Amino acid sequence: MNNSLSGKSIVWIEDDKFLGKMVSDRIGKTGARLAIVTDGLKAFETVRAEMPDVVILDLLMSNLDGFEILKLLKADPATKPIPVLVLSNLGQQEEIARARELGAARFVVKATIGLDGIIPEIEKVISSR
Repeated sequence: MNNSLSGKSIVWIEDDKFLGKMVSDRIGKTGARLAIVTDGLKAFETVRAEMPDVVILDLLMSNLDGFEILKLLKADPATKPIPVLVLSNLGQQEEIARARELGAARFVVKATIGLDGIIPEIEKVISSR
């Protein structure tokens, strides 16, 4: 497997624990460090503490939605430079446009990408930094 993620740090904000486990297993094989946050309220403080190479963000979260989390990340000078890959089931043009306006580096609709497609998307975001 390609090791371009080896040594990289990833924070994934996702409340679907089943999907989180499957992706965690895949990312673990790349040598990257992964922190999964399942609560929207803890997302910002986790990113602040970890200062990862990339944040993967679901928009439909409990407590605080992904748009609010993205606003917080991009409003803070410390976390603003961290690229955010939005990975969501939402996929309407308005939602994609709103995420991009708020500073998302990429937007991927979960339904259009298989598990094997997530790693290359993460690599694209990190390499474009």
